[in-house]
Amino acid sequence: MRLWSHELWRLGLLAVAGTLIGWLFSAPGLGLALGLALRLVYHLKQLHALRRWLTRNPHSEPPAATGLWGELFDRLYRYQKGQRQTQQRLQTTLKRIQESSEAMRDSVVMLDQHGDLEWWNSAAERMLGLKAAHDRGQHITNLIRDPRFVTYFNARDYREPLTLSSPVNERMVLQFQITLYGDDERLVMARDITRLHRLEEMRRDFVANVSHELRTPLTVLAGYLETYATYAAQLPPRLAQGLTRMQEQSNRMQNLVNDLLLLSRLEIDRSGEDHLPLAMDALLEEVRRDAQALAAGRQQVRVELEETRRLVGSDTEIHSALSNLAFNAVRYTPEGSEVVLRWKAHPKGACLEVQDDGEGIDPVHIPRLTERFYRVDKGRSSETGGTGLGLAIVKHVLLRHDAYLEIESRPSQGALFRCVFPAERLVAAEAAANHISDA
Repeated sequence: MRLWSHELWRLGLLAVAGTLIGWLFSAPGLGLALGLALRLVYHLKQLHALRRWLTRNPHSEPPAATGLWGELFDRLYRYQKGQRQTQQRLQTTLKRIQESSEAMRDSVVMLDQHGDLEWWNSAAERMLGLKAAHDRGQHITNLIRDPRFVTYFNARDYREPLTLSSPVNERMVLQFQITLYGDDERLVMARDITRLHRLEEMRRDFVANVSHELRTPLTVLAGYLETYATYAAQLPPRLAQGLTRMQEQSNRMQNLVNDLLLLSRLEIDRSGEDHLPLAMDALLEEVRRDAQALAAGRQQVRVELEETRRLVGSDTEIHSALSNLAFNAVRYTPEGSEVVLRWKAHPKGACLEVQDDGEGIDPVHIPRLTERFYRVDKGRSSETGGTGLGLAIVKHVLLRHDAYLEIESRPSQGALFRCVFPAERLVAAEAAANHISDA
């Protein structure tokens, strides 16, 4: 403010001086104009110096000046210096990020808001075959053309990773994970999981083979035990009790083997050739009857049908998944509880729900419930005869149907298991009838 007042004083003095000089020559207006012109020439000279400094060598010291122009030059210089320092810090940070990304064994690819390649590390060149010479600026789907990746990229739902073979080496298995950031930009990371994939295949094959080999001897044992059970009344009480226990454990082992074989089949078979529109009312009623029989009057099981559309899927698999959820609800809720089987609309399509008003589950256990053999209460689970594979089977059935499982529960507030199916899996009843007739 002080500089502005000084500038106004200078301008006023020049105007007065020019007017007085012009008055001496009987031309006060001309004198005023000359005085103001002198100040204008000074400002034009400083403006020219500013332009020359900014265009020719902005990193040098600013032109020497006093007053308002000197203050302006100093402020511009300090601002420019601060901007250079900020730019240097950003460049250093960016360089460190690039160096750290280069040191990573995983592929890192940066995409712009259109999905075009901006930058990638050397691991991406090795795993994905990217070449800096001609791939920069190309769309990612032009280079990774697998239909599953294209669908995954365009779906914009990146909660789960995608596993694919490398586009340059079919024997290399990669796990893709995409993250959205900034102005709709994407970060694509690819991890080499070839070794883990092979170990998983070995585990799956081992479980399937062992389960298959166990099936025959267990069937023989169960057959003989069933035969001997007809003579249980003639045996001493201690032997009869032992025979009953052997039958229970034999049945439990058979259930475990059957669940392991089903789980192995679901992991291996992803074809979906048996998927047809399902009559959800009949399906829910059938599961309700089975669950009510298991409850033996201890709990009440009822059905709520709020959605008219049909689900396109495998009748056997959906029945198995829903039965597992319903039977778990019956097994793990106290006497007098109510279990509800519900088919209803959902913002993403439709959902199957199994809800109970039992003891509930501590939220700490929920993330691990779909793991094989995970039990919240190991002692109680053994008593109920569960195999610990029910929710794992549900998870794989839903993956096969492009769906996912949501679990909501609190201690003493019951539990809600929700199977959410996308809208693409639903058809109207009339369209379902045409679909079935065409099949």
